[in-house]
Amino acid sequence: MRTGETKRITTQLLIAGGGFAGVAAAIAASRGGANVVLCHDRPVLGGNASSEIRMHVSGSSVRGKELETEARETGIVEEIMLECSVRNPQRSASMLDLILYEKCRAEPNLTLLLNTAVVGAEMDGDRIRRVHAVRESTEDRFAIEAELFADCTGDGRLGFEAGALYTTGREAGDEYGESGAVRARDARRLGSSLLFTARDTGRSMPFVPPPWARKFTEEDLRFRDHGSWEYGYWWVETGGTIDTIKDNEAIRDELLAILLGVWDHIKNSGNHPESETWALDWFGFLPGKRESRRFIGRHVLTQNDIERAVDFEDVIAYGGWPMDTHPPAGIDAKDEAPCSQPYTPYLYGIPLRALVSKNVSNLMFAGRNASATHIAFSSTRVMGTCAAMGEGLGTFAAVALQADRPLEEAWNDGALIRAAQQRLLRQGAFLPGKVVEGNLAASARVTASSEQAQGPASCVVDGMTRAVHGERGVRPDLRKPGTHRWMSDPRDPDPWLELTWDVPVRLSSVTLVFDTGLHRHLSLTHQDSHYRRMCWGRPQPETVKDCRVVAKLAGGAESIASVRDNHRRVLRFDVALEGVTALRIEGIRTNGLDHARIMEVICEG
Repeated sequence: MRTGETKRITTQLLIAGGGFAGVAAAIAASRGGANVVLCHDRPVLGGNASSEIRMHVSGSSVRGKELETEARETGIVEEIMLECSVRNPQRSASMLDLILYEKCRAEPNLTLLLNTAVVGAEMDGDRIRRVHAVRESTEDRFAIEAELFADCTGDGRLGFEAGALYTTGREAGDEYGESGAVRARDARRLGSSLLFTARDTGRSMPFVPPPWARKFTEEDLRFRDHGSWEYGYWWVETGGTIDTIKDNEAIRDELLAILLGVWDHIKNSGNHPESETWALDWFGFLPGKRESRRFIGRHVLTQNDIERAVDFEDVIAYGGWPMDTHPPAGIDAKDEAPCSQPYTPYLYGIPLRALVSKNVSNLMFAGRNASATHIAFSSTRVMGTCAAMGEGLGTFAAVALQADRPLEEAWNDGALIRAAQQRLLRQGAFLPGKVVEGNLAASARVTASSEQAQGPASCVVDGMTRAVHGERGVRPDLRKPGTHRWMSDPRDPDPWLELTWDVPVRLSSVTLVFDTGLHRHLSLTHQDSHYRRMCWGRPQPETVKDCRVVAKLAGGAESIASVRDNHRRVLRFDVALEGVTALRIEGIRTNGLDHARIMEVICEG
């Protein structure tokens, strides 16, 4: 075999895997000033959310209640979904691929290598020296050296090649004292799925299954709802009793037989005559994988950690999806419910230590291969949570690299961790129990043209950017009641907000955090029941659409920004102003709500 010349790349951070965890990590690290290479083994980004698989991004928003429990993930994953909502009203799967691609291409510090799989790692003691990657489409090989490495591949390929400690299967209950665990450790895991989309064509559409398609009866599917047909079923699942990595091709074959067999039942069994005019228009050939390797980190997240919502001092992300376990036999466990989904009492924190390898000194990881037991993983594995972990990883990596501290020292450095946490909050991410600190705006006197009793103007400097005091919100001792936003009176025709300093200040940046309806689900989905829960195809109605930001100085006023047609949650304006006596936000118009809302104003000196 002729291998050709190996291309050598040197960077600060190498991230393997371009699902939502890897994309969020790469963008966060790049924006933090780190030089990043992102390798992804597929032609499109997004992992299980990509056009190749088409699963909607799920997460903590299953807990939402307006002005009480605003649980949806923010930061980079929300930035992507807000843009997708505006640009993709038609709900095209390929448009999400494009947006993810554009986001990565737009970062000057980020080198994107698609169709490029990490296949090996060279070690120097307990450190990764370089990784080897292959792009078969161009017959190229790469040797990539970095200071830090991150495995966001899901399957854990990079960490596996580096010899990182990992586990698979289900732990026994007595290993970590988990009530939800099985009695004896086994190798079983959650299986994989294939999805489909279908449409009503308005005319008769026969379906002839291939001879190898499975056969199913109503009795076989009695615990598996199949009453809507526009979007496939996550319970088309198999592979949990075998190796979801080594047996992936066989799992794909069986999933195709199952998927087409389920559709054959819908079309041809006689139990669903209304399906006469329905036809498949897409189905996947790439299994959506749930579980494979889980790395062993400096901390292993457990059922007890997430049920108690432990207040980790190094919290770097959070979760809120139920503990969602499935029978390993998948659809063949026909006498069992396809899932068990007990909720945790609160939104829970995920510590940095669970994203740092126990034995490879410069390796981090995020996503479904993070350090967790099978039971804890059943909650953390969903893509919204994976993206939050990825942004936490990338942000911390940039802080550590900027400080020139090796990971083996940085992961336990309280000052660096606090710096990363504050950067995350300023980027729009959320961390249970953490508030914005060092905000120059907090020293100002805040006034407004009007305010509601539940939304006084002073809320914009209270350090909180969402309400989490409601049912299944944040643990009571880690939260403050209130809406944590200014809300103008609906009768106010020209709302404004002003911050005034008694002693003039210097401003280097102004960040505005807006309301984006965090009690609602927001994700590209092809399932109508999910779509009906959202405001999709437009900006969120609560969000400020237009406004002007004006600084008042001793010598007059200076315009900082004129915002038009905004749909984003966080807007940051870099400035260089001396002697500022006041900051005024005026000319405020929303994307539909009858009053103005601003969550937080953050000023840096």
